[in-house]
Amino acid sequence: MVLSEVPTSGPRLGDGRGRGGGAWRWARGDRADEHGRDSSQSNRRRGSAGFRNERRRRLSAGGGGHEPRLGPPRLGRVPQRDGQGVRAQSARGGAISLTGEAPEEGRGDGRALPFASVEDLERTLVRHSYLPDEGLATSIHLALALHKPLLLEGEAGVGKTEVAKVLAAMLGRRLIRLQCYEGIDSYQALYEWNYSRQLIAVRAAQTDPNAGDHSGTDLFGPDFLIERPLLAAIRAGDQAVLLIDELDRADDEFEAFLLEVLSEFAVTIPEIGSITATRPPAVIITSNRTRDLHDALKRRCLYHWIDHPTLEREVEIVRARAPQVEESLARQVSQAVERLRALDVSKKPGVAETIDWAEALNFLGVKNLSGKDAAATLGAVVKDHEDQQLVRARLKEVVGESD
Repeated sequence: MVLSEVPTSGPRLGDGRGRGGGAWRWARGDRADEHGRDSSQSNRRRGSAGFRNERRRRLSAGGGGHEPRLGPPRLGRVPQRDGQGVRAQSARGGAISLTGEAPEEGRGDGRALPFASVEDLERTLVRHSYLPDEGLATSIHLALALHKPLLLEGEAGVGKTEVAKVLAAMLGRRLIRLQCYEGIDSYQALYEWNYSRQLIAVRAAQTDPNAGDHSGTDLFGPDFLIERPLLAAIRAGDQAVLLIDELDRADDEFEAFLLEVLSEFAVTIPEIGSITATRPPAVIITSNRTRDLHDALKRRCLYHWIDHPTLEREVEIVRARAPQVEESLARQVSQAVERLRALDVSKKPGVAETIDWAEALNFLGVKNLSGKDAAATLGAVVKDHEDQQLVRARLKEVVGESD
């Protein structure tokens, strides 16, 4: 399957990013052709009148269980949280203009860069116990300056996910994590309706006249919306760091959906309205390269490959992450891991395993790494049975012992 790039012309995913009127702007777009989908399917979509009427009939009849998923959410835009310049919506919809603080021009403008230079960023990362090379520090700095997602690829355990965690801590922003896996779909990433709560509200309205009228559009209001990571990140805007972890585990369809979200940082919830992030969140995407990501997605991102560190840098990382480990032991462990990676093992240990092994040996009081110590703690660094058998046969070579 070839993933085609989402066109920028045609039906728009909103009414302009950060232009003129406020940090958020509502636009009710119930167009059947929006999101490039077949208009003949519109009567079964979540935003259609047919779907809502059918769902209300089920709720009023007291049907149980989960609602069938009849169509994906559409991209466009929805309201901010309370206290962010949002005005209340009318119960029956209609275009509502929301006002709030807007940038002077363009998406992401109006806010100073958090770091004066690449060197400043690199020093701050080191203070947070993350030791990047110059290329990675430059990529992070450019991603923040250009408001572009940063795609990080590399072997498992080299510190890709940690970049997002440290970046959120450095910037004082909320970390929002979307963990990808086989079978993930747009609902699990964006939003769902709380069907159980809707059903309870309908039953309460039937038995208690003071419980409110839940036969109309308020059943599909913000109180019944379950916010998933992508919607949370769009609403948080530049107050968040969005981590899309292990994207290579997801399928092509989800990657195409994600491509469109990252293009506009916007989504439409037909029953409520639409939102866009005027200032987008910082986005870190990681991949272990179990499959190739499509070029269309890569074109939306800055790219950096994180390799295993050099021996000296790995010693520094172990000392920074596990300061209780003496430098001599950290060096012996790093040298052993370097030799181990040179063997024909199926899963080469990453920096995370080096740190775990050093901490395990230090906990056991080991000062000088021997073959016996390595054999006893091999499970901290080698996580595959066949690999362990191979390494055990060459332990003296791994730890640098002479015959």
